[in-house]
Amino acid sequence: MSKLVGVGSYHEWEVEELRRDREFAVEYLKAAMEALDNPEERAGGLIALRAVAEAYGGLGAVAAQAGISRESLYRALSAKGNPTLKTLVAVLKSVGLRLSVTPEKPARARKTKTRADRAAA
Repeated sequence: MSKLVGVGSYHEWEVEELRRDREFAVEYLKAAMEALDNPEERAGGLIALRAVAEAYGGLGAVAAQAGISRESLYRALSAKGNPTLKTLVAVLKSVGLRLSVTPEKPARARKTKTRADRAAA
């Protein structure tokens, strides 16, 4: 079997694209973080976080910046990983990002009772 010359793996292309285009990396990671909400998609979200970590210095360097062992980071960002909040925040920080919160659905305004409403009740 012969190797194709000039053909790389999808993963190599993905990491290079994430490294080259910061906006793409941010949007890619936003989608990955949303996937963490769904148990059936969680593995993909962790693998995506791992690809971003690889693009921004490699897992060894990111682990060192995050203050965890490389082996722990590999396990945490594997398909069956379960990173702690500390690990997740540290990895995001090491690649220049942060964790933020957005509403899942638009919040409905709640009617608050006025003093007159409470007095009448």
